[in-house]
Amino acid sequence: MDYIQGKPRTQIVLIDSSLEEKIEQDNPVRIIDEFVNRCNLEEFGFTHARHASEGRPPYHPGDLLKLFIYGYLNRIRTSRLLERECKRNLELMWLLNELTPDHNTIANFRKDNPKAIKQVFRNMVTLCKRLDLIGGKVVAIDGTKLRAQNSKKNNFNQKKIDDHLAYIENKLHEYLDAIDVADIAEDLGLDPELDKEKIKEKIAKLNAKKLQYKKLEKQLIETGQEQISTTDTDSKKLAVRQNILEVCYNIQASVDAKHNLPIDYKTTNNNDTHALANMAARAKSILGHDGFTALLDKGYHTGSEISRCHEMNIETLVAVPSLSTQAPDPAYNIDQFIYNANTNTYQCPQGNILYTNGSWYDKGGDHKIRQYKTKACKHCPDRDHCTKAKNGRMIERSEFTEAVQRNKNAIENNRELYKKRQEIVEHPFGTIKRQWGFDYTLMKGKKKVDGEVGLIFIAYLFTRMRSILGKDGLFEAIRGFISGRLKRSDAVIHPKTLLRLFVEQFLKISQNSIYRGNNYYIYCTNAMVGRF
Repeated sequence: MDYIQGKPRTQIVLIDSSLEEKIEQDNPVRIIDEFVNRCNLEEFGFTHARHASEGRPPYHPGDLLKLFIYGYLNRIRTSRLLERECKRNLELMWLLNELTPDHNTIANFRKDNPKAIKQVFRNMVTLCKRLDLIGGKVVAIDGTKLRAQNSKKNNFNQKKIDDHLAYIENKLHEYLDAIDVADIAEDLGLDPELDKEKIKEKIAKLNAKKLQYKKLEKQLIETGQEQISTTDTDSKKLAVRQNILEVCYNIQASVDAKHNLPIDYKTTNNNDTHALANMAARAKSILGHDGFTALLDKGYHTGSEISRCHEMNIETLVAVPSLSTQAPDPAYNIDQFIYNANTNTYQCPQGNILYTNGSWYDKGGDHKIRQYKTKACKHCPDRDHCTKAKNGRMIERSEFTEAVQRNKNAIENNRELYKKRQEIVEHPFGTIKRQWGFDYTLMKGKKKVDGEVGLIFIAYLFTRMRSILGKDGLFEAIRGFISGRLKRSDAVIHPKTLLRLFVEQFLKISQNSIYRGNNYYIYCTNAMVGRF
């Protein structure tokens, strides 16, 4: 039987279609083109958005931004792969007007424009707000870890340095002892069966490594850091889950509950403990009001952070972690002690009153506590069920206890709302890391990583908005979105674009045209040409 046959490779094509005809009208690449064309890239701060007339002209930042948005939407991230796609990908040929920037130009654009890329993301969030895609009532905040360009082998803390130095010292002793044995054997006229020159080379290498570790140790002491990464100095070893550690960055994100759309992101190299207040304040600024509820997991449960949110009139639902200290009998856990705000005292399950001397004590350097005690512990029959301390039971009350209790009450009264936290905030993380495979960063340095994270979230917003509005709906929304001046207000229009616009206008003005066979004869006035 015959098979479907392709065209001969040697076939000469006399009349070929244009790139414009090869790209469907509903192709998503047209949405990227329309969106970037309506961004004020000079205002956003992109490099070369304005440049001197002298010298070789640079690539327009709009073209490179289009390239990156298209790349991240199609899971193409590296500059060399993007360079290759520019030469063979029909959609990119159309999008970039057949420009072929090299990989250095592509890489430098991403590296040099992290702040401007964030402004593009902000512009998309503004568009979502105008389209009423953001509810602004419930915001879930969470962090996810992206592995850095730094192996665990090249991350050091004091313990690791001490272990390496101890190993080197042991090996040096072994080699020196071996040389001493060889010297004695030679003195006795025996064959030492040992190449002393090789041993000396190994000793020299160990001494060089020892010097490196000493320099790292000195750097740790001088900077006061707990750890050092030698490849990407901004990256840190953080807990990914349970006892699994990775050298990575912690990407904080705020996600609106209405359509699971991210409204903010921030690249950090710390855990979640002190991230709540800052992310909530940023969400307040973006939404333009404080009438929303923030949902967070127990990793964010810090009294000072919750208190700051309440000071900003932001309601929090932060999961309450389990008690760090337990009484011998659960009936005597701290939550069973009743606090009396009028008398500033606690009442224990046995009815005894615990008093404070009114003094504040530093606790961990980040907050203060008051201590509550009672002399009744000495003769209490249930003392062994309550505490094992020699001086009896002592209750510590933080200066942020009221804020913590308010958050706990809110959790208990809004359990159904809190259950939605995971499905809201894990939606973008699941798509980005599991479906797209973006579980690591290509960049080094927190600022550069923040730029790449911005491109990832821009691609995610494009995907979600297209899913919600449809291709046609998103295209029309972008066309109706006014963000200021157009991208190329001072640029010369490409001849191909001029011709396309002219033909489109001509087809609307049939009275000024005569159809003869397969050819159009166009009659145009100077006024018509001036419009293009």
